[in-house]
Order: sequence, then structure tokens, then C-alpha cells
Amino acid sequence: VSGPRVNSFFLGNSSGVNFSITVTPIDEETGKLQVANCSGSERAGDWNLNVTPGMNTSRVTINLSRNLQLCLPNATDCCTAPLCVVETLQVLACRDSVVLARLLIQAEIYANSSFTGNVSENATIIPNQAFQPLGSCPCDLTAGACDVRCCCDPECTPDLKELFTESCFTGVFGGDVNPPFDQLCSSHSMEYTPEWFLFLCVQSSLNNTPFLGYFYHGSISTPKVPSFKIPLQASPGRLFTGYRHGDPIMTEENEYFTIPQQSMAGQCVGNAPVAYLQNFDVQCLTNLASYKEGLPHDVRINSGTGDFIQQNVIYRTITDTGKFITASEGPHAADVLCQNVTFAENYTFLWKDKNIEQINVTVFLGSLCDGEILTQRFTVKFLSLKSTNAAELFGNPGYQVGRPVRVANMNASDTSGGLNIWQTAGRGLCTSATYTPVLFGLDSFSGCILEVGIDEDCSFLRGNVTEKLNSLIQATHVAKRDNSSYSDLNDWVEMIRLEPFNSGINVSTGSLKGICPDIPANLNIRIIFADVGAVQGIPRQEILAVQISYSTVIWQFQCGLICENSTSFLPITASVQFIKVPAQPPIPLTRFQMNYTEFDCNRNEVCWPQLFYPLTRFYTGEPYSQCLAKGLSLAFLVLLAVIMNNPWFSKLWDTCLV
Repeated sequence: VSGPRVNSFFLGNSSGVNFSITVTPIDEETGKLQVANCSGSERAGDWNLNVTPGMNTSRVTINLSRNLQLCLPNATDCCTAPLCVVETLQVLACRDSVVLARLLIQAEIYANSSFTGNVSENATIIPNQAFQPLGSCPCDLTAGACDVRCCCDPECTPDLKELFTESCFTGVFGGDVNPPFDQLCSSHSMEYTPEWFLFLCVQSSLNNTPFLGYFYHGSISTPKVPSFKIPLQASPGRLFTGYRHGDPIMTEENEYFTIPQQSMAGQCVGNAPVAYLQNFDVQCLTNLASYKEGLPHDVRINSGTGDFIQQNVIYRTITDTGKFITASEGPHAADVLCQNVTFAENYTFLWKDKNIEQINVTVFLGSLCDGEILTQRFTVKFLSLKSTNAAELFGNPGYQVGRPVRVANMNASDTSGGLNIWQTAGRGLCTSATYTPVLFGLDSFSGCILEVGIDEDCSFLRGNVTEKLNSLIQATHVAKRDNSSYSDLNDWVEMIRLEPFNSGINVSTGSLKGICPDIPANLNIRIIFADVGAVQGIPRQEILAVQISYSTVIWQFQCGLICENSTSFLPITASVQFIKVPAQPPIPLTRFQMNYTEFDCNRNEVCWPQLFYPLTRFYTGEPYSQCLAKGLSLAFLVLLAVIMNNPWFSKLWDTCLV
């Protein structure tokens, strides 16, 4: 410990537990610590012990009560040496004179070096950072104490430096504030040295380093407000600029409007803000003990124009709770505790441009008893007032993140199709797995388990697995946009299918059973999309291509000591990957850029195409007027040199001399 306070925790029930602290000396003969007993108190020497009890965890705090200032002349109650405190402490947790836990603390505390005397009128002179480094030892962060691994720290004694002399900080942070730079003639840090390096290199001392150029008085730019924050308005709580895609919806109290949502870890977060124009449908597990009510439905929502709108709430009662109650510990007793809770909430936001026009909420209530597990469902949908069709949720024709990918089966009379992944439950078997649609922009991975016998025919197994995987894709085309018309084939892209590899080998039909190669156990769905524009500031995203492929595995029967009349398991998976590409292909590199990379300004520090960069407005190292004056002077000298090297100038000069 190197500070005056130590925090620790005692895990377990602290009822009837006595905590004590003792300063333990070291036995001079044996060199070992003396064992403390439970007869101590909450104070030992200059140390105090405080315990904050909890339900299953107690916070233990040890504080040092003495002064840590260095002694001034004729002063007392202070530290006479820089290493002020060197003590060994023991903290005991006892119950009925029996030691339950022991904490050993080795305290080595240095005195504070902050000045407490009279302030001198002599101000510290800070050197000009443009000509001299501000600090010769940047790793010296603690005043009056040795910083570990900082070998340039003047407070570090030779004895302390021996502890970390081989692990010192390197570079500028470790004290090398004037490192050799690449333009120095004596520097050999460059892997490739051009032939003209010796002609243009700099011969200078390390004190005149170009690293000093990092310290200059530049212009101050105002910080930009991040896109995920709503800019503050003159009137608190009022939003006059309207919502943008992804902005959190605000309430009348200028707080986030929250609905339970799933986090990245898969858990439900109760205070998650609702984002503008982002639909979701989540399910959260809870029981009566952990049930919490969300925001009250009388909270008014900021419409985006400075006005506030009230939620239109409709309450309904759930009579058949079988779809929501997923588990029960047993039959209900007569005196079991039950409570009327929220089973589901469906929110519908009617929007236009950047504003919310109306909010309709349907709340489903039911009775939840102690011992039951409830699956709550929360849905949020945004409907555009410009669209009367409920299937078209957005005025933006492009896809939005979280929306189901639209597909169609053009080979059937009923063009409606499906692009799904598995949603398993229970044992994870394929026979009990349900389907969930593929959502745009969300990479996903799902799977299920297929039961296979030892006498399974490989050809039959391949067909069975292929049938299971193909059941996820009941479509031939994918819609480019969210509002693609079924009657226009140009609004759809055909799926590219790569059939699984089949070598035709059927191992299980021979003498060796339980091995089948080339089983298409993995389905890969790759969707390529791009931003092709924007509608009211919302990106317009379209699907360009879809590829369906399979990955094969070698299945081998797994069994214990006896393999007769037993089944093994074959996991089959489906993955969805969204790949974003530019709307237009990037400009290819020219042959000059590929062959002469030393002239590429993005790869080299010396770039001839940017020879006149200091004369442009992008250069901020000096005022523009000074750069322009220096540039004109240089241009005049170059022009004068060209004129003087011309033959007719020498004839004119000779004529003038005669």
C-alpha cells in the first residue's frame, strides 16, 4: 500500500463478526511476523478501521490519521524522512474468538511534497515550448515520490532504480525528449534512403529537433456535437429542429423515453432509450420477485417541434397465459401471492418528416403468481402518415436496420416467401425449432441439433440435412428495397446458389459404420448492400446481391463403450452476414501509382506533388500572410536565377559594363 486509505471487502454474513486491526512487528530473531489474535480493536497506532455492513458483502476501510507532510524547521507532527510510514498491518474478522478471515497489509507511504509554507512572489518561468521542451521527464507524474519505471525521475534513488532498471519507459515519455529524427544526416532509422538524401538532409544538434514544431499557437475550433446527442435548445426540454434517424426520443421532462430492450449480451435493459425510426421486437424473462414497472403511460412525448403529445393507451386482459408463462415450480397453493402485471406492450409511432404526430399503445395485462416465469414482449413500430399500407412502415424506400428482409418465390403462383433462421428452445433439436426472419443489417448465427443413428445412410443423411437447411429459404429472389413491387421484376435480385460439394462416397454402406463425408452442415447467407442515397437525411440502403452457399463437414458417430442401438447428434448451423460495399466502385490505381510508390503522398513523408502545400489554406503552421510572402520571395529568387542563367542576359550585362 502506498496511500493513506485501503478498501477491501468481506464476503459472507457479517452478523456477529468482530473486526480488529493490529500493527504487527517483525520478530528480530526469526524474521517472521507475529501472529495476531482476536483481542484487537478498531484502532491501532495511527490506523483506524471502519466497516460498512451489507447483506452478503461488507466494505472494510483502513485510514491513516497522521500528517504526511515533510517537516519544516521547528515543526512537529510531520515526517522526518521522505519514506514516512513503513508498517505491517493485520486485519482480522473473528466470531467467538475464531478467526474467519485475515488481511495482511504492507504499508510503505512517502511524505507529501506539496508546499505548505509562505508563497514566494517568484513565479515559475515556463520555457517557450517552440524552442525548448516543456518537460525533460514526461513520466515524472508524482511530485516528491519516485514513479515506477521512470528512470529520469530525480526522486528515484539508485536503490529504487535497480528494481526496474531493465523496464524503464522508452521514447519521449521516458525522457528521450530529443530523439533523432529521420531528416538528420547522422540518422539511420529509415529503411530506404534515396540517393538525394545526403544532399537534402539536415545537420543539426538534437536540441533543435522538429518535434518542437508540435507545440505552436493554433486556432481554437469549437467542438462538434456528436450525432447521437440532441443539441441543446434555448428553451430546456423543447426540441425545435426535429428528430433524425437514430436520435433518442425525449419526454416532457427532457429525459429519455425508455422501453425494455435487449443489450449486446442478450440481457434485457429496462432503461434503454427508444431511437427514432428504429423498430424492435424483444422478449424479456422475469418473475414476480424481480418484476419492475416501466415508465408510466401518462408521460408526454416531445414531438420534435417543441410540442408534447399524450399517449393513446388501450388496456386489454390476457385470459390464456400459456403463451407467456413459460415455467412454474408446481401447482399453485391457496395462499400463493399473485399480482396483476404487464404481459406485453405494443407501441405504434405515427411520424411525418422529422416529427412524431401520434403514439398508440396497447397494454396486455395478466396475473403473475409467485414461482412462475413470465416472458414479456415489447414491440415498437414506426408508421409513416404518408403510407396507408401498414406493411410499408417507412416513407424511405430503402431498408432500415432491424427490418425483415423481403423475399419472393417467383417460381410459384403465390409469390410470398421466407428467409429465416432457427430459433431453438429446450434441447435445441431441429424437430422443435421455430423460425425467425432475417433482419436487415444484423449479422446472426443460429443452429439446431439433428439426431442421427449409427446405421444412417450417408446419402439419406445428406438429403435430410439439405432439406432442413433449404427449409429456411423458401424464396428465389430478394427485394432490392423495402417497398419493391411484386409486379416489377427489376425491383428484385435473384439469389445466387452454390450447391454443396458431393464426392459421392458412401462410407457407411461398407464395413465401417458411423462415418459420412461431405455433409452440408453449414448454411452461409451473404447479403451485399450499399448506400445509394438519402431521404430526409436518412440513408437509403439497397440490397445488391445475395449468395447462398454450404460448408461441408465429416460426420462421425460419437458413442461411449457401447454403440449399439444408440443415437448421436449432428449440429447444423445457418449464418447471415451483411457486407456493405461502396455504391460505386473505387477509382483504380494508375500504373504510375502502383510502380512509383515513393511519390504517393499517402505512403511517404516526403511528397513532391505537395511541394506548394505551405502556400495553400490547409497549412496552419504559420499565418497565411507570412507563408504567401515567403512563397513570393522564393518565386522571385527562382525567376531571377533563371534570367541570369540565360545567354542573352550575359550579353546584356557585358554591354552595360562597356
